[in-house]
Amino acid sequence: MVIWYLLPCKEQEEQRTLDSCRNYLSETALRDAFILTYDRMCRYQGAWHLEKKLLFPAYVILESENASILRDELTQYKGILGKAQAVLEINPKEEKFLRVLCGKRNHIRMSRGVICKGVTQVTEGPLKGMEARICKIDRHKRLAKLRVQEGHDSRYIPAGLEIVEKSI
Repeated sequence: MVIWYLLPCKEQEEQRTLDSCRNYLSETALRDAFILTYDRMCRYQGAWHLEKKLLFPAYVILESENASILRDELTQYKGILGKAQAVLEINPKEEKFLRVLCGKRNHIRMSRGVICKGVTQVTEGPLKGMEARICKIDRHKRLAKLRVQEGHDSRYIPAGLEIVEKSI
């Protein structure tokens, strides 16, 4: 069974850590390594610009079928990978949600929607059909805050959402 793990690293060194994992970990330990990103609109120089941001800054995602070999090899290459603490296993429900949201490109595209009588309706993009998971919308920053996991231990992630119309 393939499981996702979060590998902590220094902020701004995610790409270096990703490259090190791909180069030094065996195929037995590591099936894939990647960084999750999302689209976000930022306004500067008088115009809106689409930017790609890290979904989990200071983390790289490792995909593995064998946790013990992965941990052993990470310990063996500690000097190369930096002072990485223990990898954190991602909950299977959260992993499934992130896979659906990010797709094969490991990237959450910008979504668009409308607010009609106080109800958010996403008309296009990966958030379409996931309106129930949206817990907050910042229309000025064009961001939505999504609930990844239900219950007392709720976790949230950002995703780009542009509200193009609001009617009463």
